[in-house]
Amino acid sequence: MADKPPQSESGRQFTDEELQDLVASTDSGARNPANRNVALLIAGLALVWSLFQLWIAQPQLWFAEYVKVLNSSQTRPLHLTFAIVLAFLAYPAFKSSPRDRIPIFDWVLIAVGGFCSFYIFWFADTLALTARSGLPTQTQIIIGAVGLLTLLEASRRALGPALTIVGSLFLLYAYMGQGWLIPNLIEHEGLSFTALMNAQWLDTAGVFGIPLGVSTAFVFLFVLFGSLLDKAGAGNYFIKLAFAGLGHLRGGPAKAAVVGSAMTGLISGSSIANVVTTGTFTIPLMKRVGFSAEQAGSVEVASSVNGQIMPPVMGAAAFLMVEFIGISYVEVIKHAFIPAVISYIALVYIVHLEALKKDMPALGEAKSFVGMIVKFFVGFAIAGVAFTILIYAVGALKAVAPALTGPLMAAVLLAVYIWLVAIASRRPDLEVDDPNATEIKLPEVKDVYATGLHYVLPIVVLVWFLMVERQSPAKSAFYATSLMIFIILTQRPLKAFFRGAAAQAMEEFKGGFQDLIDGLIAGARNMIGIGVATAAAGIIVATVTKTPIGTELAGLVEQLSGGVLIIMLILVGLFSLILGMGLPTTANYIVVSSLMASVVVSLGAQEGLIVPLIAAHLFVFYFGIMADVTPPVGLASFAAAAVSGGDPIKTGFTAFFYSLRTVALPFLFIFNPTLILYGVDLGTWQGVVQAIGVFIVATFAMLLFAAATQGYFLAKSKIHESLALLLVAFTLFVPNVWLNMLQPPFRDAPPAEFEQVVADAQSGDALRLLIRGPDFNTGEVAETTLLMKIEDGSLAERITASGLLLIPEGETVRLDEPSFGTETAEILADFDFYADEPVEIASIQVPQRQLPEQVFYIPALLLLGGVIALQRRRQTTPAF
Repeated sequence: MADKPPQSESGRQFTDEELQDLVASTDSGARNPANRNVALLIAGLALVWSLFQLWIAQPQLWFAEYVKVLNSSQTRPLHLTFAIVLAFLAYPAFKSSPRDRIPIFDWVLIAVGGFCSFYIFWFADTLALTARSGLPTQTQIIIGAVGLLTLLEASRRALGPALTIVGSLFLLYAYMGQGWLIPNLIEHEGLSFTALMNAQWLDTAGVFGIPLGVSTAFVFLFVLFGSLLDKAGAGNYFIKLAFAGLGHLRGGPAKAAVVGSAMTGLISGSSIANVVTTGTFTIPLMKRVGFSAEQAGSVEVASSVNGQIMPPVMGAAAFLMVEFIGISYVEVIKHAFIPAVISYIALVYIVHLEALKKDMPALGEAKSFVGMIVKFFVGFAIAGVAFTILIYAVGALKAVAPALTGPLMAAVLLAVYIWLVAIASRRPDLEVDDPNATEIKLPEVKDVYATGLHYVLPIVVLVWFLMVERQSPAKSAFYATSLMIFIILTQRPLKAFFRGAAAQAMEEFKGGFQDLIDGLIAGARNMIGIGVATAAAGIIVATVTKTPIGTELAGLVEQLSGGVLIIMLILVGLFSLILGMGLPTTANYIVVSSLMASVVVSLGAQEGLIVPLIAAHLFVFYFGIMADVTPPVGLASFAAAAVSGGDPIKTGFTAFFYSLRTVALPFLFIFNPTLILYGVDLGTWQGVVQAIGVFIVATFAMLLFAAATQGYFLAKSKIHESLALLLVAFTLFVPNVWLNMLQPPFRDAPPAEFEQVVADAQSGDALRLLIRGPDFNTGEVAETTLLMKIEDGSLAERITASGLLLIPEGETVRLDEPSFGTETAEILADFDFYADEPVEIASIQVPQRQLPEQVFYIPALLLLGGVIALQRRRQTTPAF
């Protein structure tokens, strides 16, 4: 069924070419040299960079006996050399700078910046004996200073001024230490110029530290994987599939935009590219069914930015979390999965409510929303069961014939791929639709899904190696990318063969080879900004390490909040939002996590709230990426407004309103870490059932939260009804808050009873010890909460395992400095154990039995029933 609107889309400010230029200027560089040799130089360098990254990622190291294997202190400088050289080649200095040629000054910067970075690679052994042993030479210091300046300029060109300004301010702070703009709280003596350059450029903890290492080892391969998937046609396939499944519903284009952005977000590391890629098709169609320009742009922004919190890539933050927190990649994905998925489900529901509010028509013949949801969950369950069967089948094969498992699985994978390409060849290849055409014919799922099922195979391989084989992200991405390269080279000739045009197979192979080259070049160009960003963000990491700013920020936040926990968290969220403005996701996470994550943990401990480190990192990450949405800097909002023709500031505010659920989630999982499956063991059936229960309840609660914030449920909500829905959602999310008010989870025991309490505790219990004593830096009395996990063993063994060294004195229990290397020593590192005033156990909190927290679901659901009864009387449109 076709839909013929009376007029075509209007009001758009930019052509398709200008929009692609917008993406290029932010993601891959806006320069397009007229000189063929210069253009070939840029393309050639990008191609060599991709091939270099594939070479160093090759996990079997078969070349080790012929070629020297590079270690991380050598690969990181080479990675940055490529990034800096390509940044000056691909990005003009200013908007007015020539784009068709490269000025002389830029060639100078290319040579100087490339040399300063390459020097760290070439003289790695010399640096180990000089600068990294605390004895830098004058030449090395000069190279470090010049290298930092060129890096900051490359960052300004590739990413805008934000990161350059932040990095420069941190360098000034590290050098000056004191001044009228530096608060007393974070003052220090200042580093010498030599020490500063050594720490920032010559050492392995600054520019060439963990962030750049993550970019080198993990991020590049995932960005390259996404680029190859898109070049193969997967991006268009995902968008078409979303429209085929959702386009026929009320507000269908908007729902398809959300789902399409979720799928492309899996393979895109940039919210701006995501907005333009899917938005050029979805935004005009959203306007066609009744969304305003600002609303259409906002839906696209909210869904594209949400792609940055979606596993497995999470805008590269997932890999950084592995390094910063010290947990496995699988654990990071486990914790990030539920918040990301329920956030997307809620956005689909928000769009549905907007369609109901405006009584929007469907494009073509209307279909059932509930029916679509049921089909989705049935398909998801079938896929889950099939994947589980595959895991057990491979496990059985490994037990019987371990040597044959690898070759046999490769043969089966090849057979499945050829079979899926044969199915795809029976249908015409998907074309990119024109959303401004006078007649829109929505595709059918049965016509679309079979044309690209082979694109799912590399994603399955990626998930298999990550989740089942438990391989490193780099190795998993290498295997998935290798399969993607094979698919790009072979899908076109195979289709020609199955369509009876075998004579054209060679031509199609050449076309596939060109697609591969284009994908490798595009992947490298998309990495320029990320490579430069992670290097520049290393400046902030080194400054936090070398100065007191990291430890003293907690004190600043505590002063501003007056010790009220919820205000502390709001302030941390606001600081993360401000710090994240104008920064790409990767740099954004590095900056906010370096400065604010430890603040959440330490302030929570002071107030008796034990915050898991992963929850703190997700908290600041969620607020950091909201900067992509929020005016006045929200880059994704400006990109969407360029497509929709709407006002960018109004688009940003509407997108922020649509993203309120993303703002609320971090607070919820701070108070109820079960929402991020913290403490849930997915290795047992009991843990899996618990996780499913958490997902169902959290999804239901998030839908109610969305209805409350949108002011529409079954009908337009009155204020008291919206407040009631918020209360129900809050209760479903964090019922433990009400339970703890009614029935305290702990009883207080005096310090003198410490040994008795530890002896009586059951294995698996967790005692909370309130520790009080002088702060090592300020000398003032400070407090924190220490979690003491009780394990099997005698009293002495339990105390020894805790790392605590006790000195009982009558009614008090003093503490000596904890055993070196224990977790307790790390937590209590800020206390001065040698001051006149002792560090002591101020109180012991012993866990006690409580009612199941789920009892509070009963009054919440009764209240929900009351709201439904009130709104049913006013309901004029079916809810689904």
